[in-house]
Amino acid sequence: MTWELTVENVAGIRAAEESIEPGVNAVRASNWQGKSSFLQGIETALGTETPLTEGRADGRVELVTDEGTFEVRLEREDGGVSQRGTPFLASAYDRLCADLFACLDETNDVRKAVRDGEPLEPLLTKPLDFEDIDSQIADLQSERDRVERELERADDAAERRPKLQARVTELEDELAKLRADRDALDATSDDAETRDRLSDLRAERERVQRRVDRLDETVDRIEDRLAETRSELADLSVPDDEDIEAEIAQVRERLQSLERDRELLQGVFEANSRVLESDRTELLTEVSRDMLGDTVDCWLCGAETTPEEMADRLDALDGRITELREEESAYRTRVEELEERREAVRTARRRERDLTDRIGELEASLSEKTDDRSAARERLEELAQRIDEVEASVETTQDRVTDIESDIKYTEAELEDARDELSTAESRATQRETLAADYDDLTEEITALRNRKDEVKRALREAFSTALSELFERFDTGFEMARLTSTFELVVARDGRETTLDALSEGERELLGFVVALAGHEAYDVDERVPVLLLDGLGGLASDNIARFVEYTADRVEYLVLTAYPEHDGFDANELSPAEWDVVSHRAETGA
Repeated sequence: MTWELTVENVAGIRAAEESIEPGVNAVRASNWQGKSSFLQGIETALGTETPLTEGRADGRVELVTDEGTFEVRLEREDGGVSQRGTPFLASAYDRLCADLFACLDETNDVRKAVRDGEPLEPLLTKPLDFEDIDSQIADLQSERDRVERELERADDAAERRPKLQARVTELEDELAKLRADRDALDATSDDAETRDRLSDLRAERERVQRRVDRLDETVDRIEDRLAETRSELADLSVPDDEDIEAEIAQVRERLQSLERDRELLQGVFEANSRVLESDRTELLTEVSRDMLGDTVDCWLCGAETTPEEMADRLDALDGRITELREEESAYRTRVEELEERREAVRTARRRERDLTDRIGELEASLSEKTDDRSAARERLEELAQRIDEVEASVETTQDRVTDIESDIKYTEAELEDARDELSTAESRATQRETLAADYDDLTEEITALRNRKDEVKRALREAFSTALSELFERFDTGFEMARLTSTFELVVARDGRETTLDALSEGERELLGFVVALAGHEAYDVDERVPVLLLDGLGGLASDNIARFVEYTADRVEYLVLTAYPEHDGFDANELSPAEWDVVSHRAETGA
């Protein structure tokens, strides 16, 4: 669907209205016509920028899409600019990813870092820091512990369910027999009220006695569990992990050093191998050819040698690379072992906390049940005394009837309690599959989060390597190799040896900046949340290279918007002309 954008007092634009079509959109004009300001208007609508026009008190951007209408208002206050309204990107995480990897203007932090040779790792991993993965893992572990406790209770309920069902059936049969016995008796006595009172007292005594018995069993069971838990806590050994973190950091530092050395040697090996395998040594040095064999001057030390001797030296270099790779593997295995030890320590500590909490819960429950049992025993003694008093006033011939009535009332109460307990057990038991699935899901989510950083870092490097390979096919660059190291250092090789970014042309550095940003765009799946990609400051690329780059990036997003000069052609686009816009004058405009 077409996007309709209205801009008022944003950067160098006082007023403008444009339609942005799916596909490529080119803001084509000469200098100082508001090209860059229009892209800043889109960034304002996304929620990533607040470029209020100098000298203006307020401004606004309205973006109409098929998802709705989004309006952002800018107001100058207290020496700054505040943002109000509803931007297209509601999530702060989405706005961060868009600012780093989708809004690729000249002030883009990733492009600027490549351009100035600044560290890339803080920028490329910034979204990971924003996600606060460690806090998410801690929350999920707490939730998984809760689910595990619920699952244990559900398993216990499933185990007790057959006994509870048998108890309900037994009580139902007993109640049916008692009612039959009562119906068979001709209980006609003048002292019906006294008999009823005695029956109630006896029924209550039986209920209280059963309650005392149940509380005895409960207290014994809690005492057993408390003893077992205390024993487990006493037997639990929590290793000391004070030195593990330091050792992990030391081993990782050594591993990264080995990776850098190996990758550096790999780059040298591959570049020199390509020269020898292509039989193009004359590109780098003079070659003397005679009947007995060719001789060359080593392009590194100047000594006379032969291609065969150089090949032997490359074989030796390859052997050294293999040794470094094996040493890397050993250190990587050591890191995994240390991380397993660290996880074992953390697991033991969590278990120690769980056992301590469980002991506290059991002690509180034991105290409560002990108090309940004492109160029940006191009530039992009181009922026995009152029954003795009432029995003395009841005729002996009615004792049987009274006993049956008491037994019926008691059995009815017991049956109701047994049915309730069975219903509760069945309800808990039916939750086992759901709880087990929840536990597995939480475990998978925790594992995925623990691997998230490494996966994203690997995806960033792979995306950079893939993008660079594709661009090598489209662009004739002055360097033959570039890569991101494990610490996101940008390494470039030219003529078979590593060189600095300063040795590259402006266009080559700009191209690398775009490639790094697009690698982040792919690794963080930015296109799934930000449907637009903005390109500005392409002046460092030749006209034909701009066309190739537009063709390369066009398929990455639904909407591609770029700035271009009138002479930049060679690509099809929806043309956006500033001719009808009201823009700040050349003298007043800043950053247009």
